[in-house]
Amino acid sequence: MHAWRALCLVLALSSAGGAFAYKPDPDKVLRWAFEIAETGFDPAQTSDWYSAYAFTNIFDTPLTYDFLARPLKLKPNVLEAMPEVTDNGTVYTLRFRKGIYFADDPAFGGSKRELVAADLAYTIKRLFDVKTKSPNLHYIDGTIAGMETLKQKQRETGKFDYDLPVEGFQLLDRYTLRIKLTKSDYNFLYQLASSNVSALVAREVVEKYGDDIMAHPVGTGPFRLVDWRRSSRTTLEYNPNFREEFWDAEPPAGDARAQETYNKLKGKQLPLIHRIEFHVVEETQPRWLAFRNEEHDYIDRVPAEFANIAFPGNKLAADLAKRGVQMSRTPSMEVTYAYFAMEHPVVGGYTPDKIALRRAIVLSYNQDKEIGILRSFQAVAAHSPIGPGAFGYEQDFRTTANDYDPARARALLDMYGYLDRDNDGYRDNPDGTPLVIEMASTPTQRDRQYDENWKSSLEAVGLRITFKKAKWPDLLKESRAGKLMSWRLAWGAAYPDADAFFVMLYGPNSGQANHARFRNATFDRLYEKARTLPPGPERQAVYREMNRIFLTLAPWRLGAHRMDTDLTQAWVVGYQRHPILRSVWKYIDIDVQKKKAMGK
Repeated sequence: MHAWRALCLVLALSSAGGAFAYKPDPDKVLRWAFEIAETGFDPAQTSDWYSAYAFTNIFDTPLTYDFLARPLKLKPNVLEAMPEVTDNGTVYTLRFRKGIYFADDPAFGGSKRELVAADLAYTIKRLFDVKTKSPNLHYIDGTIAGMETLKQKQRETGKFDYDLPVEGFQLLDRYTLRIKLTKSDYNFLYQLASSNVSALVAREVVEKYGDDIMAHPVGTGPFRLVDWRRSSRTTLEYNPNFREEFWDAEPPAGDARAQETYNKLKGKQLPLIHRIEFHVVEETQPRWLAFRNEEHDYIDRVPAEFANIAFPGNKLAADLAKRGVQMSRTPSMEVTYAYFAMEHPVVGGYTPDKIALRRAIVLSYNQDKEIGILRSFQAVAAHSPIGPGAFGYEQDFRTTANDYDPARARALLDMYGYLDRDNDGYRDNPDGTPLVIEMASTPTQRDRQYDENWKSSLEAVGLRITFKKAKWPDLLKESRAGKLMSWRLAWGAAYPDADAFFVMLYGPNSGQANHARFRNATFDRLYEKARTLPPGPERQAVYREMNRIFLTLAPWRLGAHRMDTDLTQAWVVGYQRHPILRSVWKYIDIDVQKKKAMGK
């Protein structure tokens, strides 16, 4: 009898998320550096890449992307199968796998907490709660049936009632959720794979930690947070409650590296590594040296100033190759840009003179110098906001609106009355008041180089520019509050469609993704129309018209599409950059024996 009870206990523990059944080798530790400090680890309240690198490895989403498949392919993550889509793309039925558990946390009162369908409904509802202040609501605002009623009740009562029945969320049973949309949205499947929308949280955890939830991420993913020294170091370790999951992917035909990765790792239990240490190293030189000196296992996006050292002629340097360093090089599904605050009295507005000023600034900026010198040709000039690889991106599209053309810039400024009226060498506003462009920037050496390029570019056409210096997380807060005149940013796609970029220009998203607070009724109508169309020529035509409006009104100075070149040490196995996923670390292995043999 005692033996039977012991066996039952073992089986119970094994069913509770695989506890004690598997543990990665504790010597498998991955160390690397962020270039910008994280803001926190609550998926509902963060949208920056650097926080996402950590929390996407803590939280699961219902769907995910195949690690190797190209073109990108969605697949079930914590679901039994892909969602059942009915009623012309307005109804999605999701069936969650049984036996998936959250990491242990005091919020659960000492019990194992299973992931259930209601957790997704709660997760999405949090985005609509005004008190959450989510920068990610724009992805699904107006999409879920009945949520407007819930929002209205909060406006009336000051309370968001999570328990009030909502038409858009129907629990069929403990593991099955039916989601009803207000209209067809052909991107909704992508939202179920996005940590910005669907990173699954437990209500008990949110309610326990309240305003301190940023520091207490508790998910069902492969890792858990064990240490956080804000703006310095973040440490994740293997989550003992993580489910039994094995390495699998679909390598593209003809991709020898992907096939090699597949052959080495297929069938191994995940995650393969035990611990991840993320360090914040803002300056590029110490970040490069940390990798060069083998203190870090990986360097993300080798700084452009070291490109000719690390990979001259885009080929891995001989000394690095001799050490077994591996290079991963892929075009980034992203865009860099500098926005102009459209509500700002100096650069904002839609009158001809304000449009002319912004277009003149765009034309005056020496993008050639940025691409060639500052980025060492590790990027190409952007001609639209859409990143390469996303549906809607047109590789051959070119526009003169984003050229480097100081002569045209001067002509525009002269035509609309931006003249030097007091002979101080700088142009004034048409009404004679001083004209000063202020751009936000961080106090890093890298940003100082970009500042200098902006300064010399604008002064060449008679425009005065100053720079507001602050840490990146602080600037982000000010930007969302509409307190900056201009700021340089980068945006990576949350899903492979132009919608993921035009979301930054959709009027209702002002104060969230739309940092410029750009508003144009025609653009907004086209944006809403595109979501109801399946990928194809009609949708492409809508995106083309949206791009035309954007280029005409110039709320941004388009920057570049970067080429991502990452390096890993010889003992790192299977690294591949994914265009969308940040939660890649469960797929990566460390060859401990090789590392020890190299004296590391």
